Amino acid sequence: MNYFNYFSEIEETFIRRRGKNLFLSPLDWALIESWQEREVPLHIILRGIEKVFDNHEKSKKKRTIKSLAFCSEEIEAQYEEWLESQIGKNNEENSETSETDSMFANETIIEHLQNISNQLKDSKEKANKGLQQVLERILQRIKELQNSFSDAETLETDLTHLEKILDDGLLELTEKETLEKLKAETTKELHNYQKTMESEVYQRTFDLLLLKKLRLDAGIPRLSLFYL
Repeated sequence: MNYFNYFSEIEETFIRRRGKNLFLSPLDWALIESWQEREVPLHIILRGIEKVFDNHEKSKKKRTIKSLAFCSEEIEAQYEEWLESQIGKNNEENSETSETDSMFANETIIEHLQNISNQLKDSKEKANKGLQQVLERILQRIKELQNSFSDAETLETDLTHLEKILDDGLLELTEKETLEKLKAETTKELHNYQKTMESEVYQRTFDLLLLKKLRLDAGIPRLSLFYL
């Protein structure tokens, strides 16, 4: 599953149907990340967005759709239907040609790794002792990857693993007062959506939005090649 155009395709479709220039909110980005991590197929999400806007236009409601979260219920419903449709299908292994390598030149990847290393070094200087140790581990691993990665697809897998280490470190080592403050902010931002989301989807969205805030507060960049 190629995620390098995942975010941009969803953003473009929503903005096109919205009819006005509109930046996606942190909640919207967290939703996209939750779909990405759960491997919800891109076509399911795009179809869900299109259907929501089609129905909204037919209803001639005056209120506009301002958030991607408005589409989440329909997307979840379509995803459940899609999962059910996969039951009983032949489990044949299809060899897929990776598009990842052709998308990024080695020079571009190395430059990306250097950029995130520089940002992580800056973050390390202002981090507490525990988080400094985590960041040092990440920096050492990225240095190794700069000299030894074999292809972009494998590198992305390694970077995803490092992202998980960073996320766990942020949740465990951020000062309690700061963590509670960011949790309160996240709860407030999601308040209007909690009743319309299934509990599992809400919790995943909450966790992703909280991690986004923790990263921003600590000055920690995203490592994925998507952020090239």
